[in-house]
Amino acid sequence: MRKLLFLIAVLSVSLMNAQAFTGSMDNKFQVGANLQDAASGIFVSYDYGLGDNISVGVSSTYALGVHDAIDADFGDRFDIKGRFNAHLGSIINVDENFDVYPGLNLGLKNFGGHVGARYFFSEGFGVFTEAVFPIAKYNADDLKPAEYIHNQFVVNLGAVFSL
Repeated sequence: MRKLLFLIAVLSVSLMNAQAFTGSMDNKFQVGANLQDAASGIFVSYDYGLGDNISVGVSSTYALGVHDAIDADFGDRFDIKGRFNAHLGSIINVDENFDVYPGLNLGLKNFGGHVGARYFFSEGFGVFTEAVFPIAKYNADDLKPAEYIHNQFVVNLGAVFSL
């Protein structure tokens, strides 16, 4: 009986077919935590596949846990960005459930880049992590503490869903 259950478990795992990025018209929604110096918050993004290895989308972050020393209003805590991704999962071919995607983003606070990775456990659910960094800040002078919230190295991590 134990051997039969083991065989069923192995077959069910081997028959799962999840792909991290399927190309044109692929839809991905991500939600997770935004971790940065002096603040933490919520991150959401949506990506739409335009081709075999290209997607465009939008992402937004809202900083919830801001240090008390920083006087941040809604405009300081909120950021929205348009994004462009180059999906390398099929090129590096580690696993069809794994995708690495460098990209560029243009937001309310800066122009920047990001490098992310996704791993899918099933057809519609996986996990992701992203490292986000500013390339050009709109305010090149000394930033006020509240302006520093979205103008620094940031890590996002959470869940990703295929729509």
